[in-house]
Amino acid sequence: MGDVQGCCDALERLLAKIDFSPSRDHLHVLGDLVNRGPQSLATLRRLRGLGDAATCLLGNHDLHLLAVAHGVRPQHKSDTLTDILDAPDREAWLDWLRQRRMAVFEHGWLMVHAGVVPQWDRATTLQLADEVERQLRGLELGAFLRVMYGNDPARWSDQLEGHARLRFAVNVLTRIRFVQADGTLDLKSKEGAGGAPPGCVAWFDAPDRRTADTPIAFGHWSTLGLVNRPDLLALDTGCVWGGQLTAVRIDGGRREVIQVECEPAQRPG
Repeated sequence: MGDVQGCCDALERLLAKIDFSPSRDHLHVLGDLVNRGPQSLATLRRLRGLGDAATCLLGNHDLHLLAVAHGVRPQHKSDTLTDILDAPDREAWLDWLRQRRMAVFEHGWLMVHAGVVPQWDRATTLQLADEVERQLRGLELGAFLRVMYGNDPARWSDQLEGHARLRFAVNVLTRIRFVQADGTLDLKSKEGAGGAPPGCVAWFDAPDRRTADTPIAFGHWSTLGLVNRPDLLALDTGCVWGGQLTAVRIDGGRREVIQVECEPAQRPG
């Protein structure tokens, strides 16, 4: 399932349309669980209530919530995080969130919030996701959040260490859209694939991408829309902007797309 972003009513309608059963089914949510939609706390309640029947990845908006809660970043005027931040049990919700995953490989699919750089293979992606997860779950979360933001380094190197290595991993897993042919990140453009900056391509079209033989499912890129091809599922279809909330059933070799229409919670711009 693509980005829910606090649109709990749409989540409920999509679960009903799927006829989701926690005893039978498993849901993978590809990050951006909260923010910009009107029901961030209700969304966390619903997803946590699914227990082991749901695997939720972390997206940039989820990390933003953790940063705001730790005083690292201010709220934006478009944020809708107050219901979580003001909740009497907010620490329990923040702790649940920081235990979520950054990437998983299940049912033959590598699942991330945003994407990968061409230099990473599946094993490298999962290793770096694990490194970030350990930081998020550790005792020094506030310190990590303070060094997590920034656009440098812009290109992967096996020699990256420490904060630079982790920052690059977070940027790729939660923010990537376009790259240059050598994998250098462009983190500014938010256009669809047809609006690539000069010299850039969508990350999944990068030449010599080492995950080319691994099917990847991701969210994050609402201006891209639904992409449903044998090696790729792009599932952020702009629910919070009045698009659709999308899920795809992938078991048993099926590729069944299920969508619900969404009321706009915010307007782009």
